[in-house]
Amino acid sequence: MVKNLSFSYSKMGMYKECPQKYKFRYVHMIPELPKYYFAFGSVLHSVMEFIYDPSRQFFPTLAEALVYFDNEWNKTTWEQKGYASVDKELAGYAEGRREIEAYYAKNASTFVHPLSVEMRSTLEIDGLSLISILDRLDYLGDGLVKILDYKTGKTVQREPDQLYMYQKVVETSPTIKALIQQKDPSVKQVKVGQLSFYHLPSLTEMTFERAPDKEILEFWQKVLAVADQIRAGQFSPTPGENQCRWCDYRNICPVFTGKEYVGPSGAPALALLKGTTCAVIPTPTDKPIKKTKKKMQSTQEILSTKIDQYGELISQAQQLKREIIELMKQQEFTRHFGTQYKAEIELKQTINFKDQEAVLALLRKYNLLSKTLVPTQSTIAALLQDVDVPADVKESLKQLATTSVEENLHLEKTE
Repeated sequence: MVKNLSFSYSKMGMYKECPQKYKFRYVHMIPELPKYYFAFGSVLHSVMEFIYDPSRQFFPTLAEALVYFDNEWNKTTWEQKGYASVDKELAGYAEGRREIEAYYAKNASTFVHPLSVEMRSTLEIDGLSLISILDRLDYLGDGLVKILDYKTGKTVQREPDQLYMYQKVVETSPTIKALIQQKDPSVKQVKVGQLSFYHLPSLTEMTFERAPDKEILEFWQKVLAVADQIRAGQFSPTPGENQCRWCDYRNICPVFTGKEYVGPSGAPALALLKGTTCAVIPTPTDKPIKKTKKKMQSTQEILSTKIDQYGELISQAQQLKREIIELMKQQEFTRHFGTQYKAEIELKQTINFKDQEAVLALLRKYNLLSKTLVPTQSTIAALLQDVDVPADVKESLKQLATTSVEENLHLEKTE
């Protein structure tokens, strides 16, 4: 018996983007590098699952949802999430909390328990083992369901293929039909009453009507055609600027290496993806008109001269400032007057936390991450003055800090 082809909307999307990329991912089984937007979306989806869990009698409070978010977020490091730095991850953390707080402010008064959340469905159909994860299903009565999909990217756009796939699964799956019949035994046929995308960053819901059967049939024929091409081993690359610019597999792709990748040799294939650098396919550009170029060069020369002049003035001013401060310190002055200006030495104390990983771990340990919004040098230092922060925690923070005092000269024109 021939095993059904494991298939999903995301797999189909990757094959349509580039069959060679599909081959790397699902034939050679080389995972892609972590992507911060996937990690961010995964945590937010998990929070929505926690909020709407049908097995819970009461909905969690905002505080409980934020604690759950913190716990989920802290399960992985910034590198495992795919962020470029700790600062980037902390910005993502702050954005996640903001979206949850905004979602509660708008929707908490109308929370209702759904039919299911994050339902994983495997539908055996037409030689496919079709895997889908349905973010939320609401039962509308009379065998009608609402499919709601959460989006966490910068924008939300209509994706007909995804909507069609959801409709095909929901209206065909015996598992979903059985779930509905538990609530409503009279149901003989399941139909989609509504399909929605909910964009969490903007709190915007986009709703679409059920697609006609003819459109679903045409879509399904395209799905089966893609599946046939995969079974036939048709994995020719389809290079292009957008596809190749962000692709993790460029270092092992025949488009760039000139030879077919046959499998790991020596180092694991995933290691080949890290630090990938490759020239993006160039796009033609028009040569500048000679007259315009000459004018730009003249302007650039003037600009370069002024930048140098400005730099020299700043350098001279900094040197004068140092000399004035030194002379005032020799005379034990903190303030002195010229004929037109008053000079005063100001002492500025700066606290620096260089070991960001250690500070982050400490804040997480004592549940202080949310108090800083985005932990910067100044917001962390402010915790040392916060009356709500225990003395032993402040002392632990101080151990991670270095203190420096900067002498600055404040100049003010006299009357």
